[in-house]
Amino acid sequence: MSESHQRISKAVIPAAGLGTRFLPATKATPKEMLPVVDKPAIQYVVEEAVAAGLSDVLMVTGRNKRPLEDHFDRNYELEEALSRKGDAERLAKVQESSDLATMHYVRQGDPKGLGHAVLCAAPHVGEQPFAVLLGDDLIDPRDPLLSRMVDVQEREGGSVIALMEVEPSQIHLYGCAAVESTGEGDIVRVTGLVEKPEASEAPSNYAIIGRYVLDPAVFEILRKTEPGRGGEIQLTDALQLLAADEKIGGPVHGVVFKGRRYDTGDRGDYLRAIVRLACEREDLGPDFRAWLRRYVTEEM
Repeated sequence: MSESHQRISKAVIPAAGLGTRFLPATKATPKEMLPVVDKPAIQYVVEEAVAAGLSDVLMVTGRNKRPLEDHFDRNYELEEALSRKGDAERLAKVQESSDLATMHYVRQGDPKGLGHAVLCAAPHVGEQPFAVLLGDDLIDPRDPLLSRMVDVQEREGGSVIALMEVEPSQIHLYGCAAVESTGEGDIVRVTGLVEKPEASEAPSNYAIIGRYVLDPAVFEILRKTEPGRGGEIQLTDALQLLAADEKIGGPVHGVVFKGRRYDTGDRGDYLRAIVRLACEREDLGPDFRAWLRRYVTEEM
């Protein structure tokens, strides 16, 4: 098996952002710790990595992000209190987060962009392919996107990015990929990428969403990448070089995702994500859906 086809075991989760769109809630609480129903958003992301077989998780954090580490650590006082009360159900929920994965942490000293956050993971990742999961995108576990991406990378080598078709009027919110068909339904070959183009300049309506499986060659490119859009080191710019010359680190493929995705990146989508997930919960859904129907028909 060639080096670029090694079995993937490590996931990187950039979590150093300031969460300014959720102020004042994120003044003292990391945005990744905001609850989505009854779990913080970041736990859904770690669970997704583990479900794809990636139990070695590096979180790239920043200042005021200590609650992330605490959440995935043991809380012996709370566990003892729940144990004394005989509250086995809540005890299991508390212990679940600390038993999920082998967690590691590194600080991103300066907020220089996603590309820089990924570069911070280089010493931990080493010379093996790895996954990157962004916390703003929650992927429904019934639609295993990351597992599909890992399979494609292990078969084809190189890097794999997650793509989603969006309305042309929305493409300026995303990185955008130029693609070629591979003859395989949900797999395309990526020939170019551009960060947040205007609709008139976009090569397609395929938007990059927050899942990547990357060849380690991306690190050397990121070390040389100058700040791009927004004055930040853009991961999209590094992937553009990989897509343009596969001799650097293999080809770049895209998995076109058509499943359930919950966008928690802005306030409106965050609220919609909570409603959708609550409606689908067996324990909450029936009563919540009934209340929601009454609310919509009687009060709106």
